[in-house]
Amino acid sequence: MSLHLTTPQVVARVNPSAPRTIITTDPELDDLNSMLRLLLYSNEINIVGLVYSASQFHYIGDPATGVAPHRWPAAGEQLHIDDAIDAYAQVWENLVVHDPRYPSPDHLRSLVAVGNIANVGEMDADTPGSDLIKAVLLDDEPGQVFLQTWGGFNTTARALRSIENELCGTDEWPVIHAKVTAKTVITAFGQQDSTFAEYIRPVWPGIELREVSTFVWGYFARMVAREEDQEFLSTQWTRENITDVGPIGTVYRVWGDGKQMAEGFDEEDYFGITGRTANELTAMGYRVWCPLQEPGSFLSEGDSSNFALLIDNGLRSWEHPGWGGWGGRQTVSVDDPALSANKLSHDADESGATPKDYSAARWLSAFQRDFAARLRWSVTDTYGAANHAPELAIDQGLEVTAAAGETVRLSARATDPDGDDVVISWWVYAEAGTCPSPTSLVVPAETPARGADMVSTHSTIGVVVPSDAEPGQTIHVICQADDDGVPSLTTYQRVVVKVA
Repeated sequence: MSLHLTTPQVVARVNPSAPRTIITTDPELDDLNSMLRLLLYSNEINIVGLVYSASQFHYIGDPATGVAPHRWPAAGEQLHIDDAIDAYAQVWENLVVHDPRYPSPDHLRSLVAVGNIANVGEMDADTPGSDLIKAVLLDDEPGQVFLQTWGGFNTTARALRSIENELCGTDEWPVIHAKVTAKTVITAFGQQDSTFAEYIRPVWPGIELREVSTFVWGYFARMVAREEDQEFLSTQWTRENITDVGPIGTVYRVWGDGKQMAEGFDEEDYFGITGRTANELTAMGYRVWCPLQEPGSFLSEGDSSNFALLIDNGLRSWEHPGWGGWGGRQTVSVDDPALSANKLSHDADESGATPKDYSAARWLSAFQRDFAARLRWSVTDTYGAANHAPELAIDQGLEVTAAAGETVRLSARATDPDGDDVVISWWVYAEAGTCPSPTSLVVPAETPARGADMVSTHSTIGVVVPSDAEPGQTIHVICQADDDGVPSLTTYQRVVVKVA
C-alpha cells in the first residue's frame, strides 16, 4: 500500500541559469514542430532527456494483452524525436558558428530513450525512459528539474512509482520523498492520461505542476493572436521564415503539406489534405474538430510553451509560475497550492481588456521572430551574415529594495553584436508583481553611444513605488531591448523591486 505524505520536509530550491529538463513526448504532429524549435534553443536549455511516451491520443499497443496500436507510426518507421535530431545534424556545423554551446547531434541522440508507450496511462513496468527520469530525480545535482509533459504523464508516473517501490518503508523514505518533491517541477499541456490524478498527486502531493497549455501555440492560434500578429501565422511568413529555410524547415509541419502522423486512415488527421472543404472531409469520414486554414500556414506547436519558460531571454519565467514569459504566465490554483495554470491568468492589454490567452499571446511576435533568426543561423555559415539578439544589463542588478513612496532609479545598457541600432523600453508587468496599486514610471532619457565594435545604448528610468505599497510586496519592471536587424530581435531583463 502506498504511503501518502502530505507534509514533506522543506528542501531549499536552487534555480540555476539553465535548469535541467527532460521532455516526454508522443508522436503528435505538434510535438514534432515543438521538438524542432526546442533543438534550435538547445544552446541555452539544459536538456538531459528526450523520452518517447504514450498518451490518450497515441500509443503503440500491446499484442500480448490485445491492445491495438492507436495513431502510432508503423513498425520500423522513424519517430519524431529522431526525425528532428536528423534534421538538426544537417545544420549543426552552421549553428555552432553562431553559438558554440549547441550540443552535438551524437550527444542529443544519447539522451533519447523509450518510455512507457504500450497503452494510454500504462505504467506497469520500468522502461529506459522511466529509469532515466528516476536517475535524474535521485541524483545529488542541485536545482530543480523540469519534467516537460508533451503527451501523457505515465512515464514520469512510472519513475516516481519506482522510487516509491524501492524506498517506501525505509528510513530514507521521508528524506527522499521530500527531496524529490522539492526537486520536481512538472509542466504539461493538459492531462492526456489519468496517471497524474490517480497516482502522482495522491502519493506526491507537493510536486509542483505548471499547466502551460495555450491557444496561441496550438491549433486554434488564430482565435487569440492579436490582429497585428496574425501575419506570423500566415502562409507567406511561414514559408519565407520556416518551411523554405533548410533541413529543419523542410521537416516542419504546416497546413496542407500532404503528410500524415501515422499509417492508415485516421479520422482526426486531416491536416495534410488540401483542396477539400470541411463538409467534404466530413463526408470522407474525418472529424473536423479544428477549422481549416490556408495551405502552407502555421499549423500547431502546442507543446512549445513547456520549454519557452526555460529560454534564457532575461524574463526568468522558470523561477516562479506567476512571473510569466514566452510560454505564458501560470496563476496558482486556490484549490491546489501546488498547481498553477495559464488558463487562470488574465493579463491586461494596452486597452485594459483581458483577452483570452493574452499572457501567452502577448509574446507571439517576439518568439516567432527569434525562431526565424535561429532558422537563418542553421543555413548561414558566417556569423556576420545573420542577426543575433542584443545583450542587455541593468546597472543596479535584478533585485532591488525600495520603500513605499520612493523613486528607484534604474539604468540599462544594451549592446548589439551585429552593430544594429537598439531601442530600449521599460514597462511594468503588473500581473507578475504582488503590489496591487498602479506603479508609475518616469520617462527614460536615452543617450545612445557607439562603441568600437558594437552599438551601445543607455537608458535610465525612475520607478515610483506606490505610497500605499506594503512591505514584502513586489513590482516587476521589464526592460526590453529591440534591435533593427532582420528579423528584429528582442532581449529582456526583469527587475524585481521589493518593498522594504
